[in-house]
Amino acid sequence: MADKKVMLTADGYRKKVEELDYLKSVRKIEIAERLKAAIALGDLSENSEYDDAKNEQALLEGQIAVLERDIRNAEIIKDAAGDAVQMGSKVLMKDMEYGDLETYMIVGSVEADPDEGKISNESPLGVAIIGQKAGTIVDVHAPSGVIKYEIVEIIHE
Repeated sequence: MADKKVMLTADGYRKKVEELDYLKSVRKIEIAERLKAAIALGDLSENSEYDDAKNEQALLEGQIAVLERDIRNAEIIKDAAGDAVQMGSKVLMKDMEYGDLETYMIVGSVEADPDEGKISNESPLGVAIIGQKAGTIVDVHAPSGVIKYEIVEIIHE
């Protein structure tokens, strides 16, 4: 079974590569040093330092495997262009009930971070606005109910 494509912006791809490099070149060495120090303490059967370091090592190896898979299966989102919302678009949205304005960038689910204004193309808002044009009002089916947004502007940088 082939791994699923991972949609990333060029910046998101770069961040994943940097994180992988950091984990392999810095964190692996730190954990190896912790293991070495714990082993030097003697009896491993009752050595909580050793157990903690082994657990941390296992978690790190899992993080590395996920990052390597994501990088291997990455499909870089091309710079958005045109008059419709697409992957990589920045979109100025207006909440029709409260009048709040928010800018979101449409990214793949692996890169989504609502705190940074990056929403997944698979999220309810992402699904509702992909393919739409400025001036369109969309209904977003959220857990709290239907929310109406207007696409004020599609920003291509």
